Amino acid sequence: MRLKITVLPGDGVGPEVTSEAVRVLRAVSDLNGYDFQFDEHPIGGEAIHRHGTPLPAATLEACLQSDAVLLGAVGTPAFDSLPREQKPEAGLLHLRRSLGCYANLRPAVAHDPLLENSPLKAEVVRGTDLLIVRELLGGIYFGEPRGLDPGRDAFNTMRYSAHEIERITHMAFQLARARRRKVTSVDKANVLETSQLWRDVVTRVAQEYPNVKLEHMYVDSCSMRLVTDPTHFDVVLTENLFGDILSDEAAVISGSLGMLASASVGGKVDLYEPVHGSAPDIAGRNLANPLGAIASAAMLLRHTAKLEEDAQDVEAAIARVLRDGYRTADLARGGTRFTVTTSEMGSLVENALADVTQQRHAYHAV
Repeated sequence: MRLKITVLPGDGVGPEVTSEAVRVLRAVSDLNGYDFQFDEHPIGGEAIHRHGTPLPAATLEACLQSDAVLLGAVGTPAFDSLPREQKPEAGLLHLRRSLGCYANLRPAVAHDPLLENSPLKAEVVRGTDLLIVRELLGGIYFGEPRGLDPGRDAFNTMRYSAHEIERITHMAFQLARARRRKVTSVDKANVLETSQLWRDVVTRVAQEYPNVKLEHMYVDSCSMRLVTDPTHFDVVLTENLFGDILSDEAAVISGSLGMLASASVGGKVDLYEPVHGSAPDIAGRNLANPLGAIASAAMLLRHTAKLEEDAQDVEAAIARVLRDGYRTADLARGGTRFTVTTSEMGSLVENALADVTQQRHAYHAV
């Protein structure tokens, strides 16, 4: 197994958490005899500092020539005054469009050792394991025309084609077949024409997957049910804006944004990143939670490398470290046994991964 991975540490805590994700991927490579190659490039604010643009041509070319991209975070207050197309975030949007990643996958899992971290009651979130499948390249974020006349009016266009809906729907149903075989399609078909098309296309595509159950749910009902009955969901399929909001809401299930991984797939090259953002207030202090970045690395193993067992090993290592009582500052509570730094958490996962992988190898040898 050979894999070329372009690493984009980015801004804020991005370099810190990405370093730990790479540490774990190197461990996977060493433990299993794989050949993982890493090539680091700037993006976002760091790229503006060094090259005057949030996505240098060399960075984009490296990404397009790789098997997968591992991103830390993008965004820094230093560039808030720049025009929208020059801000660090514009580099990430450009990268996503260039890679053609039309499906964003965001799992939300309730780890038993972290149930007390959720603002929801433990009995509500216990057992939750859902996957939000968000359409990433259409909808109101990219629709034209759009415009702003300061002090007078502003407008955006929500637009979808049947093709865009079809391909994300196929993705969701294919993923559901490998899980619990249920898709909840979220829209606002009682108000929006785009949602009416969305519901029609999803219903039609679902007929190709008779072993997967489909239900339709309005976005407002879904947002309420996510926090009152999250175990109801398996795969949640939705458009760009709704998916952006719902996936962040799902953070309450895991207890911290630092736990959430994501994958942007379906295009030329897949992109993996935690969802917590750059967190400039704690950048450089070795405080950030790297588990979202490490879990994103597990998704890379699953979706790009097709190494399901290795992905499960990384996830099992994360679960073991949490079960043993280790927490970064964002997860620490009164009863926490050990509060650890970013790098210490990465080392703990690496050590646990070695044990998990060796046990798996020994089992297969028997």
